[in-house]
Amino acid sequence: MVVFAKSKETFLKKFLELPNGIPSKATLNRVFSAIDSEQFESCFIDWVTSIADISRGQIIAIDGKTIRGAKSHGKKSPIHIVSAWACENNLVLGQVKTAEKSNEITAIPELLDLLNIAGNTITIDAMGTRKEIAEKIIDKNADYILAVKANQPQLLEHIEDEFRFSKQPEIYTKHDLDHGRIETRIGSVITDFKFIEQDNPWKKLTSIIKIDSIRELKNSDKVTETSTRYYISSLYNNASEFQSKIRSHWAVENKLHWTLDVAFCEDASRKRAGNAAQNYSVLLKIALNLLKNENSKKLSVKSKRLEAGWNEDYLLKIINIKV
Repeated sequence: MVVFAKSKETFLKKFLELPNGIPSKATLNRVFSAIDSEQFESCFIDWVTSIADISRGQIIAIDGKTIRGAKSHGKKSPIHIVSAWACENNLVLGQVKTAEKSNEITAIPELLDLLNIAGNTITIDAMGTRKEIAEKIIDKNADYILAVKANQPQLLEHIEDEFRFSKQPEIYTKHDLDHGRIETRIGSVITDFKFIEQDNPWKKLTSIIKIDSIRELKNSDKVTETSTRYYISSLYNNASEFQSKIRSHWAVENKLHWTLDVAFCEDASRKRAGNAAQNYSVLLKIALNLLKNENSKKLSVKSKRLEAGWNEDYLLKIINIKV
């Protein structure tokens, strides 16, 4: 940062007062560590709300990511960030820090409280499948699609029984060809429950979904992978719509977490003093939001970063500042 700032000092003085020149590395470290991270995250959410027109009816995927580079003395990283990703807008809507992955169940309600999710559908993996979280989503006038695994054993057993004995689930089959592999996804939906009681504790539980995935090589009959995943939802959608929405959830991995690691090298960052890692994560997401939504150049996020570093006019266009 210091090297870049020194090379761009004349340019930066168009916007900043720098009577003592570019701050030192130690000064930047102190500032990053000292900023109140909760206030910074709140400012970030307010900024996203001000620049983004989040259309109703879209998927907002919530998932966590550990910042692995923040570990110290061989211990696991203490920084785990839970983020909300608007799949249609390609925007990070907000984040909340939690001490470790198991605490996502407390961080998710905090994040939901900070966001305006009314009219949208929240997707969360099995870690966040909790009655309290489902209730909060419904109370905020949104819908949910929650993954169900062995951490909810009774619910999982009832869902498996529903599909085992149901005579007429709605089914939709989709085939995808990619990288020499054929993936067949069979989505099944049941809304008329036999084993799940009508007064079940899951607020507004309307549909249960099963996704069977089969992967095979294009030029071979060999099946390389099979899996079955289960979900619950407050929506009343057909099997095709559920397949599409469930698949959209993985954008939080592919377009957010993967991009933060590959284009921004987040996991390689060694920041860990004070609030530095958490605050730096917010800065990366500000940059990612700006880059994802600058569409004048058909470039990857990593290439846009390089172009912005070289080309001051393009940098100003990204951050929407006029000199």
